[in-house]
Amino acid sequence: MKFASFLLLALICLNTNDVQAQSSSTSTPTDAATNAATTTPAPLHLTKLGIIDTVVGTGDEVVNGSNVEVHYTGWIYNHKAWNLHGAQFDTSRDSGIPLQLIVGAKQVIRGWDMGLLGMKVGGKRTLMIPAYLAYSTQGSGNIPPNTHLVFDVELVSVKK
Repeated sequence: MKFASFLLLALICLNTNDVQAQSSSTSTPTDAATNAATTTPAPLHLTKLGIIDTVVGTGDEVVNGSNVEVHYTGWIYNHKAWNLHGAQFDTSRDSGIPLQLIVGAKQVIRGWDMGLLGMKVGGKRTLMIPAYLAYSTQGSGNIPPNTHLVFDVELVSVKK
């Protein structure tokens, strides 16, 4: 299911009318994504923020200004990989300590500030972030300039 969701999201990111895509349990994206995958590869360049809720949380919801704790793992976007993961560059999982931040306070890249909105505690989400919503032409550390990123995030807590 995750594979099909990734492929479906990759296809949706190509559509310039969509801002965000979320998997739906009421439709059957597996067949559509599988058929599309045989004819259309994942996009080389992301044009929009992509969002897949892999687990929908049931707790408090993130709004602009929320003080949150999240676990995350970040990868370089690889359009050729089945899961779109390239080289891993960071994770909070190794330390076991979630990242604390205020959403919308520009403490993280724009793709995170936008991609965390609407998440609920206990939720897990994959963010496919185009370079212009990440580190743009500057890059950061071992992330080259103009690089698209993929993050798996888990919302641990929200304090409003």
